[in-house]
Amino acid sequence: MSDSSWSSKLARQSRWLLLAPVLVAISGASGQEPSDEALKPLATGFAKNILLDQKEIWTSPFHMTRKDAQWWLTFGAIVGVAFATDRHTSQQLPNTPDQRAYSRDVSQVGAAYTLIPIAGAFYATGVLAKNPKLRGTGLLGGEALADALIVGEALKFAAGRQRPLEGDGGGHFFHGDDSFPSGHALDSFALASVIAHRYRNKKMVVLAAYGLATLVSASRFSGQKHFASDILAGGVMGWFIGRHVFETQ
Repeated sequence: MSDSSWSSKLARQSRWLLLAPVLVAISGASGQEPSDEALKPLATGFAKNILLDQKEIWTSPFHMTRKDAQWWLTFGAIVGVAFATDRHTSQQLPNTPDQRAYSRDVSQVGAAYTLIPIAGAFYATGVLAKNPKLRGTGLLGGEALADALIVGEALKFAAGRQRPLEGDGGGHFFHGDDSFPSGHALDSFALASVIAHRYRNKKMVVLAAYGLATLVSASRFSGQKHFASDILAGGVMGWFIGRHVFETQ
């Protein structure tokens, strides 16, 4: 087995391991009686919320509105075009070793082991500063990340898509690999969506959240870790997961 295959499998296993601390840590906090009554709906039933979220996410095609259907059909068409041109678009950059190495370093900002502490920092800062909005953002951010990790791993397992530097570079599906969707894009946009929705009246916060998620996603492409369609699909799904968590708080 190649070094890249080994590293891919180790990264995949580590993403599952990262689910444990986020569920335990935030669920543990959820079991405490908060002094601020307004925080109680946000701080209780974290694990139950994840189960409800997953039910809504996986059954959403069966109860979408006509407006939602139009959005998803448009999204599906765009991703379909991206699939058809993935091999071509992946070869448009110089793709030098330095480019790939730099891009992969940048993309680690969107790794689960970076994003989970960011959500934790929102929560901890909110507790220390007695700021319900920061604390709530941390809780909802953790919930969105847990949802994104579960959805991403399930789809990766089902799709089994090869990465750009694997096989013949065609991104073939059902080969036991994990290119589709991009977990970094999915997780980054899930957290960014929560932050942007919570602070939608602060334009700089919204721009910073989505700008960072976009930078992470672009670096996964320039680092040749994912095809454009992997990133596009992951980013859109992450945004919808974040919005769902925000709207059902």
